[in-house]
Amino acid sequence: MSPLTQTAAGRRWRVGPSVGLLPFFVYVFIFLVIPTVTVAIGAFQDDQGGFSLDKIEALGSSTAMRALRQSLVLSFASAAIGAVLGALLSYLILAAPPTSLLRRAVTSICGVLAQFGGVTLAFAWMATLGFGGLLTNLLADLFGIDATGSAWLYDLPGLILVYTYFQIPLMVIVFLPALEGVRPQWREAAVSLGATSRQYWTQVGIPLLRPAFLGSSLLLFANAFAAYATAAALVSQGAPITPLLIRSALTSEVVLGQANFGYALALQMIVVVAVVMVLYAWMVRRTSRWLR
Repeated sequence: MSPLTQTAAGRRWRVGPSVGLLPFFVYVFIFLVIPTVTVAIGAFQDDQGGFSLDKIEALGSSTAMRALRQSLVLSFASAAIGAVLGALLSYLILAAPPTSLLRRAVTSICGVLAQFGGVTLAFAWMATLGFGGLLTNLLADLFGIDATGSAWLYDLPGLILVYTYFQIPLMVIVFLPALEGVRPQWREAAVSLGATSRQYWTQVGIPLLRPAFLGSSLLLFANAFAAYATAAALVSQGAPITPLLIRSALTSEVVLGQANFGYALALQMIVVVAVVMVLYAWMVRRTSRWLR
């Protein structure tokens, strides 16, 4: 076989497997690339379609900055609480044998609860702690608390609580493989050298797990920052976070012509999520060095 024939055969061999990825690339192009380009173009247009920086400058307004600030607080708080509690739950799960029914059941439940969101989750919390909710009425009967409920569930504190509900199981899913990658031989080696359990975790275990923990926390942050449906179902009026402010800009019947401002807000969110995901990829790359 001539070198030219070998080169052509090698090219066919390399191109062949990539054909199976074509539907994925088409999916990414339609549902990620095109919307991103549309948002980026619309953010720099005025209401007549001409180039303008007015909508970008409007991101510095008090309303937009307040929504961004509360979105960051919501994402950081729910990610921090979810990361800590999820890491502790992962450690407890790891204590059970891999074939135990309890471990398989908990991981399966976490997989379901991590995807339990949107209107269904919002309704579950409203039926429990909302106005006239089950727990609200129970507290009123037992302790004399106002039976009409409290409005905190429909504001930032309530959003943090509800978001944490699906952040904890998500943390278990993404952090458990890192814990499983910690080899028992490392602990045995540390103990044989005279290290205590506390010294092992502070000098070996935690430094090894730190990149995976921070990377998982960043993923939780991005997950909360981009969430919309649950907050939209809970907060029917007002726009305390950026996704709801985008909804208001696109659908408001009071202030018209704000669609391009919604594009500018969406571009702002894309930039924040992109930065977080770049940091997440860097953390994952660091973690993969010792998981091999």
